[in-house]
Amino acid sequence: MMMQSTTAKIPTYDARILTAGQAMAQITLDGQIYTLRITKAEKLILTK
Repeated sequence: MMMQSTTAKIPTYDARILTAGQAMAQITLDGQIYTLRITKAEKLILTK
């Protein structure tokens, strides 16, 4: 689900929705798989 920012035209996504309430989700780009992780300190890490 995408949330549109009211101040900019940049798409904004809720990380908790992307991870379906879990700590991690996989994201693909051009056939490459990336892992989005929410840390215990509530920071985001994106790795290949």
